[in-house]
Amino acid sequence: MHQTARWSGIAGQAWIDAQAMLDEVFRPFEDLLVAEVAAAAAERVLDVGCGTGGTTVAVARRLGTSGCVGVDIAEPMIAAARARAARDGVPVAFIHADAQEHDFTPGGFDAVISRFGVMFFADPTRAFANLRRAATTGVVLRAVVWRDIAENPFMTTAERAAAPLVPDLPVRRPGEPGQFAFADRALVRDVLDRGGWTGVDIRPVDVPCVLPERDLVRYFTRLGPLGTVLGQADEQTRARVVDTVRAAFEPYVHGAEVRFTAACWQVDGSAAE
Repeated sequence: MHQTARWSGIAGQAWIDAQAMLDEVFRPFEDLLVAEVAAAAAERVLDVGCGTGGTTVAVARRLGTSGCVGVDIAEPMIAAARARAARDGVPVAFIHADAQEHDFTPGGFDAVISRFGVMFFADPTRAFANLRRAATTGVVLRAVVWRDIAENPFMTTAERAAAPLVPDLPVRRPGEPGQFAFADRALVRDVLDRGGWTGVDIRPVDVPCVLPERDLVRYFTRLGPLGTVLGQADEQTRARVVDTVRAAFEPYVHGAEVRFTAACWQVDGSAAE
């Protein structure tokens, strides 16, 4: 319920408002996922934790199929995904549901993908077992998840810089569902093994990402732990936080671009008999 409230509230709305920006920042991951399902000649693709539908629409457009489905726990994000698909004229379907619990048609998909969408399950083993039931024999699985928090300093720059000024800043807790919940490769392998997936391969990928400098302040004031609380701060505090955090990002700023490396796991698997 916590994740439903989170992504149906401030956090989800921030992603909706920033979807064009985030689509560009994470475009390299979209390409990685699209390439996998294209190589597998998949026609019925399930995009788990699809958010505002960028990857789902990209896969459907690349494959030229109407069999792509996105699922997400946040109703506002699903609404935004449906609007995107209608606007782009791409025939995809979206389901507002928790993929851990949803009663998918057994064997209904021949590919399962996710871009940063599988780290938020309350019970990840149960979730991947449910996704396995939704997959036909021989299905390909590819998910991209974040590696360790220490390997992704860009992602925590804002909260580290703002912490002295924002006493009620949410704290990331190890072991809880969240961005870095799948940082431990052994844990990810165990989850997939117990969830019924075979041929599991987990390899590190380091992906260069670019954010326009003009969007940097909007990025760190709306997204992440800081974005969930900054709107409640008074004007003076907010100004101090923005100045302090913007200075902390300076090592990543190169002219008109903000550049960082996303340290992730590429998780592949298959569904055997």
